[in-house]
Amino acid sequence: MALEINQAQGKLDGIVDHLQEELKKLRTGRANVGMLDNVNVEVYGQAMKLSHVATLTVLDAQMIQIAPFDPSNLDAISAAIRDDVSLGLNPSDDGKVVRVPIPPMTVERRQEVVKQLKMKQEESNVSMRNVRHEVLNTAKQQVKDKEISEDDEKRIEKELNEMLDGFKKRTDEIVKEKEAEVMTV
Repeated sequence: MALEINQAQGKLDGIVDHLQEELKKLRTGRANVGMLDNVNVEVYGQAMKLSHVATLTVLDAQMIQIAPFDPSNLDAISAAIRDDVSLGLNPSDDGKVVRVPIPPMTVERRQEVVKQLKMKQEESNVSMRNVRHEVLNTAKQQVKDKEISEDDEKRIEKELNEMLDGFKKRTDEIVKEKEAEVMTV
């Protein structure tokens, strides 16, 4: 029975980590190489992650520099970034490196990003509820199979609810922090 709680803890940690990774990808008006994590570049006849074909560096708060391992991939890298409509970025290259200026965000864009934040938070909440449901179903089955008592089932449910409350507060704090970052001009 402690095993289910530990497994739930691990799954919930994974959900929070996933949320943090997803929030890193949202554009906040400041340069962050994580913004380009989902960019795939068509090189050597196949799609590869940008980080596998180049070195990404943040030059300052408004500029990312991309140095390709193979200079012949410059055009493909620029095209991949430009073609990703969700980023809304316009890279330029000087023959050696690609520079990606990060334009300041408009009020409308900031509000859009906040909506995306809320959607990602809700996805995390749904995942957490699914973990809760899974553990409670396992506990109910164990009561039926007479592996644990009903008192143990109640204790598991109480511990699980307390754990979920803690994780919910953590995700709320993460999202509020990111929202403040996005809305700061």
